[in-house]
Amino acid sequence: MGLMPDIAIHPQQQLGNTLDAVGMQGIEMPVLFDAGDGTLQRASAKVDAFVNLVRKDQRGIHMSRLYLLIDEFLGRQALEAGMLASLLQALLDSHRDLADQARIAIHFQPLIRRRALRSGNSGWRSYPVSIEASLGHEGFRLELGTQVLYSSTCPASAALSRQLIQRQFAQDFPADQPLEHDTVLAWLGGETGIVATPHAQRSVARLRVGFASGAPLNVISLLDRVEAALGTPVQTAVKREDEQAFALANGGNLMFCEDAARRIHRVLDADGSIEDFHVRVEHWESLHPHDAVACVSKGIAL
Repeated sequence: MGLMPDIAIHPQQQLGNTLDAVGMQGIEMPVLFDAGDGTLQRASAKVDAFVNLVRKDQRGIHMSRLYLLIDEFLGRQALEAGMLASLLQALLDSHRDLADQARIAIHFQPLIRRRALRSGNSGWRSYPVSIEASLGHEGFRLELGTQVLYSSTCPASAALSRQLIQRQFAQDFPADQPLEHDTVLAWLGGETGIVATPHAQRSVARLRVGFASGAPLNVISLLDRVEAALGTPVQTAVKREDEQAFALANGGNLMFCEDAARRIHRVLDADGSIEDFHVRVEHWESLHPHDAVACVSKGIAL
């Protein structure tokens, strides 16, 4: 049949400009990933891969070469910094004299086992993970993104609720009457006594971190530190003792979105394996139809 034509490779003088990025987006691909517990987990991922085009006389790149190399690397090796650096170098080698920069983004959701607060049960949480890596004039760069869902109880609402409870107490127990322990205890446990509760809402902290060279992509360790700093991550398996412990945690961790952002900043800034980061917290208000948002960063631009 003879050679099949490839019109993309023939020089064309009239093209006249380079391209910053050419490639593919949303490639369906399996990945192998150790979230930090020593267990390799296979997950379904979407992959974006690009190289630049430095030749002004070349019409395009070799898309199939990108795909085949991604399949070769991601399908057989665990995701880690060294592998991604090798993959990006292979993408550039496959486009020698055509490209000098390559980047890849991988989006997937590993399942991570999380323990209940009190009961000893556990359940699965699916955490979205994005890994973005680039290789070019500034060397190799790697960022990891994920997010934490948590509950946030409003400090202002808590103070206003306490004031209403105090008023109700003063009404139900006049100052000129003696207090009886059992009566007060029953009042505290009833709906007529605790007349107001503060508003709380599901909230999210979106994280992007840049790891130091050689640091492992330990998602579980990162999640543990952030969830501990917030104090109220959402739960999986919940018995009554777990729900009560969660209520106690909410009462002891009143926070505005500004408080949450600062808590996360402290734990990330103290971690020597993290060079820079960007944090965006969103409190999906139950009082308002809009959200409260706070952002903080170290080196990654807002």
